[in-house]
Amino acid sequence: MAIDERLSADARIRLGDRVVVTATPGAPGDTVIVGAIVRRRADPAEIARGEYRVRLHLGQLQTLLGYGDRVDRFAVATPSPTATSDAIARINDAAFGFRAHRSADIAVETSTTFAVVSRFHRAIGVITVVASAIFLLCIMLLKVEERRRDVAALRLMGISARTIVRSVVLEAVAIAVLGSIAGVGVGALASAIVNRHYQGVYRTPLKFSIVTGDIVLLAVALSLTLGLAAGWLAARRLVRTPPLALFGR
Repeated sequence: MAIDERLSADARIRLGDRVVVTATPGAPGDTVIVGAIVRRRADPAEIARGEYRVRLHLGQLQTLLGYGDRVDRFAVATPSPTATSDAIARINDAAFGFRAHRSADIAVETSTTFAVVSRFHRAIGVITVVASAIFLLCIMLLKVEERRRDVAALRLMGISARTIVRSVVLEAVAIAVLGSIAGVGVGALASAIVNRHYQGVYRTPLKFSIVTGDIVLLAVALSLTLGLAAGWLAARRLVRTPPLALFGR
């Protein structure tokens, strides 16, 4: 038989060990040899399930369960979507009392909870981005306000407002790029820590946090866009003020 890796670790069962399989503790049963240790799949639907899994030959399973020739459910492989539809129709029309479903439909039905969690996380992400944009704009305004005298001196020296705005925007973009690099690094590190912790807790290969290329591109694009907008707004606000007013006169 083949056993789950959780059962192997908890019961200290190794390959080649002999175990007795019985439906009732203490009752006589079949002695079988452990021929394989099966690793858990990366399936979100199996995370909260703490039961062990054992794979037996069909004859052993029938004897153990006492079901005879009955089954609760079984899977049928088909060569094409058309054959799948035909098989579903023929099975459902064969008799009353059981129902055939596509495996994809069952996966969607069992993943409803995870879809809700995904939408919840997306909403949190949108709120975080909006709040970050407001915070970034405030920081840029404060940083540019601290350079009032420098900007006033440049204006009195004959430097055009366009040049000053351009320099401030370039500085904001450079800061956004550095912030994006740092953010991607922090995100990758946090993702690795989360995966290492929860994979150990649930003993599953499932990845709980993933930093994908699409996420990185979206984060960098948002950072550059928000940095560019914040720098431009802050610089435009400052260059519109007369130079002497910037000096406090």
